[in-house]
Amino acid sequence: MTDVNRPPGERIGGWTRLVTARPRLSLLIALLFTALAVVAGSGVADRLGSGGWEDPAAESSYATKALEKRFPASQPNLILLVDSGGRTVDDPAVAAEARALAKKLSDEQAVTGVTSYWATGAPSLRARDRGEAIIAARIVGDESAAGKTLERIAPHYRGAHGPVEVSVGGMVAVRHELQSTIQEDLLRAEMIALPITLVLLVMVFGSAVAALLPLGVGIIAILGTDAVLRGLTEFTDVSVFAQNLTTALGLGLAIDYALFIVRRFREELAQGAEKLPAVATTLRTAGRTVLFSALTVAASLAAMLVFPQYFLRSFAYAGIAVVLIAATAALVVLPAALILLGDRVNALDLTRLLRRGRPARKGEPGAGWARLARLVMRRAPLFALATVAGLVVLGLPFLRVEFGTADDRQLPSSAESHVVQQHIREGFPGGPGGALEVLAEGDTGTKALADYSAEVSALPQVLRVDGPAGRFADGRRVAEPGPAEAARLAGGSADITVLPKGEAVDAASQDLVRTIRAQESPFTTSVTGTAAVLVDTKDSIGDRLPWAVGIIVAVTLLLVFLLTGSVLIPLQAVLLNALSLTAMFGAVVWVFQDGHLSGPLSFTTSGDIETTLPVLMFCVAFGLSMDYGVFLLSRIKEEYDRTGDHQAAVEFGLRRTGGLITAAALILAVVMVGIGTSRVTNTKMLGLGIALAVLMDAMVVRGLLVPAVMKLTGRTTWWAPGPLRRLHTRFGLSEGESAPAGSRTDAGTGTDAASGSEADRQCEEDGLSGDGETGRDRVSTGRR
Repeated sequence: MTDVNRPPGERIGGWTRLVTARPRLSLLIALLFTALAVVAGSGVADRLGSGGWEDPAAESSYATKALEKRFPASQPNLILLVDSGGRTVDDPAVAAEARALAKKLSDEQAVTGVTSYWATGAPSLRARDRGEAIIAARIVGDESAAGKTLERIAPHYRGAHGPVEVSVGGMVAVRHELQSTIQEDLLRAEMIALPITLVLLVMVFGSAVAALLPLGVGIIAILGTDAVLRGLTEFTDVSVFAQNLTTALGLGLAIDYALFIVRRFREELAQGAEKLPAVATTLRTAGRTVLFSALTVAASLAAMLVFPQYFLRSFAYAGIAVVLIAATAALVVLPAALILLGDRVNALDLTRLLRRGRPARKGEPGAGWARLARLVMRRAPLFALATVAGLVVLGLPFLRVEFGTADDRQLPSSAESHVVQQHIREGFPGGPGGALEVLAEGDTGTKALADYSAEVSALPQVLRVDGPAGRFADGRRVAEPGPAEAARLAGGSADITVLPKGEAVDAASQDLVRTIRAQESPFTTSVTGTAAVLVDTKDSIGDRLPWAVGIIVAVTLLLVFLLTGSVLIPLQAVLLNALSLTAMFGAVVWVFQDGHLSGPLSFTTSGDIETTLPVLMFCVAFGLSMDYGVFLLSRIKEEYDRTGDHQAAVEFGLRRTGGLITAAALILAVVMVGIGTSRVTNTKMLGLGIALAVLMDAMVVRGLLVPAVMKLTGRTTWWAPGPLRRLHTRFGLSEGESAPAGSRTDAGTGTDAASGSEADRQCEEDGLSGDGETGRDRVSTGRR
């Protein structure tokens, strides 16, 4: 049959002709792309950074860089914790060995600013029980160079040296262990998720051939994104944490998109369509929805580009790349594969043995979802109120969230750098690690520095102040400057250390940062330190968060309007998606901040949540929620356009997509839980939190709240003013080609009914019960 003589629903569009004209060539190009991606992306993990939580334009970032250059001893990133082995650190043999280690360290290439308790006598460098003391230094260079230096020198210091035992810590060691731990955990997560995912896909599709297609799309997306990240490292910093998102979204979204496309193609074959028209109908319907979904997810992730922290920007780079590559593979590679496979897409039915001897299931596919939809809509006010109330209650713990910074407690408790920092936190005086550093520039005369130090030391939150003018406490000098203090003054700049009384990042320390910054002085001051970085990060996130949320909301409203032509549905989508995230945010605080389940989940709580992580989780989870929302709304819209029956359209949409969305969400949750097995707390929080959000959205929001709310809003749901209706008519997108409202009848013609029964039986045999589209729906695609 020529294309001109085909029914409208079977005509072959230009995109279908393009991607199916040379299917073997298309697959060969995809194979070459994948091979090149493997080469281009090789070694990407070694080029990724493990920091990126700070705003590079903040005052604390400026002060840190300036102090690193002028006073490297003030910014140590390498700590040697020296254990005296039952003696005291003042024992002559211990002191001699420690001084020898410090001398050896100072001679190392790329190491500067070496200081120690035995050189300065500073109480903050000696444990209260006098059993341990610190040698501190700074490894120069960027994260990559510092990590390589650490790998080179650490084995020469770690372990027994005469009477002492040395452990290696400090921020450079923490970041190095984070990077290596994440790489190991990512490999383990893939080994966990891939086989389980394959089993679930076989259960959904029945066919092993069909089940392998989504995995192929996922592999292309993951390897392609690794190559993109490798290229970006030539121009900007990229976080190692982004690889976790690459794996999760690469598998999750590829499976979502391939599920939708392969399912629709198999339905078309079950209806008796030839291969090429079946692909054409699939791309015209499911393909449009996949494209639409990809745009919404990419827009949500792109919002993170407004933040200056490269930790967040890295997830935008990885997320946008993996979404677009997954969608491209689904819309280009899959059609070519389906053309070549044809009916063989149903080959290797591994579930046939399980069905052998069992009576065929009776009833219409998706009947359970239809019954649920009718039940919810009969009691719409009750279900809407109960569901909203439940989600709000689950989110209440987030109201007491405390924000902090990422530190060594991200690592497992057995990690060496974590052990070192824990010893310092618990056994050393004066809040080591929580000190504030003040860079003074300008008129840094001795008297001016003394007056300023005395004034700062008189603040109620301050334990003491150390600087070029000596040591100060309670507004007066308690120790005269010595050689170590004199080294804090150079070239019109001075380094002043302020030790707070409280914890490193508690509210009092953050208030102290603001107080010091507001204090007048005869010279210019810039404050850095853990609390200062946290204050600047919170300010930076707070300033840009409205822009990020605004971008996500605006793009969502636009895209959902183009999909539905309604003014109310986009508003519902935004509000219901936000509600679907409440359980995730509440669980994050209850579990990871408060420490519940810390034993079973094997993590150390720091009593706060890293500041950037909720932003990341919001953008990712919101985008994934829209992914499922688009699938459901596209089918509801299609049915409403055909029949004009609002309630029947909602029931139809849930019946046709309920099983598909649940299966896709379950598979994505498995992938995210695999990521959540990481030994790094932030990665564990990301994986488990998003898994919970995805399941809540698919099973609670899509199954209960959406039909209840749409029943309450009734036909008003579809209202739009005249100009917007005309805009949607011209530019809108929808799945299927609408027939006039009311053209569909439940019985249809005899031919339709027969075709529908045959298709339903085929869908049941394929394991797609609840998601299939029967022959009675052929009007919606124009094939009848």
